[in-house]
Amino acid sequence: MNLLIKNGYLIDPANKREGRFDLLIRDGKVKTISQNIKTKADRTIDASGLIVSPGFIDLHTHLREPGYEYKETIRTGTEAAAAGGFSSVVCMANTQPVNDNAVITEYIRNKAREEGRVNLFPLGAISKGLEGKVLSEIGQMAEAGIVGISDDGKTVMNSALMRKALQYAAGFNLLVVTHCEDESLSGEASINEGVVATELGLPGSPNAAEELMVARDIALAELTGAKLHIAHLTTAVGLELVTAAKKRGVRVTCEVTPHHLTLTDESVRDYHRFMKVRPPLRSEADQKALVRGLLNGTIDAIATDHAPHAPFEKEVEFVRAANGIVGLETCLPVCLSLLLKEMGKKKALPLLLEKLSRGPARILQEKNKGNLTPGSADADITLFDPEVDVVIDSSRFKSKARNCPFNGWKLKGKVRYTIVGGEVVYASNGKV
Repeated sequence: MNLLIKNGYLIDPANKREGRFDLLIRDGKVKTISQNIKTKADRTIDASGLIVSPGFIDLHTHLREPGYEYKETIRTGTEAAAAGGFSSVVCMANTQPVNDNAVITEYIRNKAREEGRVNLFPLGAISKGLEGKVLSEIGQMAEAGIVGISDDGKTVMNSALMRKALQYAAGFNLLVVTHCEDESLSGEASINEGVVATELGLPGSPNAAEELMVARDIALAELTGAKLHIAHLTTAVGLELVTAAKKRGVRVTCEVTPHHLTLTDESVRDYHRFMKVRPPLRSEADQKALVRGLLNGTIDAIATDHAPHAPFEKEVEFVRAANGIVGLETCLPVCLSLLLKEMGKKKALPLLLEKLSRGPARILQEKNKGNLTPGSADADITLFDPEVDVVIDSSRFKSKARNCPFNGWKLKGKVRYTIVGGEVVYASNGKV
């Protein structure tokens, strides 16, 4: 099947290609990019006024299936991903049962083939049951198709076990994704430790709770030579630790979320339960440091940490509310609006697409994704309008969940089409 995209403004950071081009897709691959392709196609999309980019890749999604289907399913989660411009998502292992063995991995992959709308890359758990005591069946899960391991949502507090996990992962060329939080310091904290927490009378989690574990995991990655990816980094000191480690040649990368880039602990002042996330929203100084880290290239990727919850899990008093927000369908306008304000359109768009496509693909070592190289790249493509004004309306989400702190925000940018393997899986006009 041929699909022709005409008159779009193409931005491909991986190939440093930018300009007005036509793009021809054939049999699921990018076939040709040229300024005027006249070939007849089975379908043609007029992309006038739209940006044509490699499909977005989310390194951090909670799909909740199996076990928590009342929050989200593989079908609804991947529909939300497609609506947000994501052609691929990496799903976390904190399902029920936990994805700590090959049977669950195969279930997730089979379900994704049957009902998923985008590419799905599962992570297996580091430890059985996410309990931090015994390693999971890493080798068997690797054979079943995981791309890495993570106990996200929890930290492996036992350093010897974490070292062993990194050694095993290196043997299977797997990525290790870490949730960095010293739980003996953070305890039951529901907000960042600071003035706001004190004034609200809420238990706070200090920056040090995260930074201790960032430092430990970097040290262990340096010791073992494994590939370490630090999830949802939130502090300025943590960013300095990553910067220094990279200079030493440690195989470490990191991600930042849209909400940690744009919100601070001041957002929690009215006990807004949708602002309750883990790690918590930090100070303005940390938030600004993360933005600088994004602009100067220290941060490798933007990841949503899409964490859907049912209303009854959020509509309780603040300290009892579940942690997490949904992010797949708001990532583009939230991040685009931020970067437009920081650096203007000309620089904002290439940087944003680097962090949403090429950066994540490099971390996953997926050579055929995150770029639009003719002849080799998978035809995973996102088309979006960077100029249109949008008002976030969570009632229209494809996700089952509505726990979105950006509801009602007026922003820039809307996804028009998401294409996966040459197939249109989302169109804002409904014409899939």
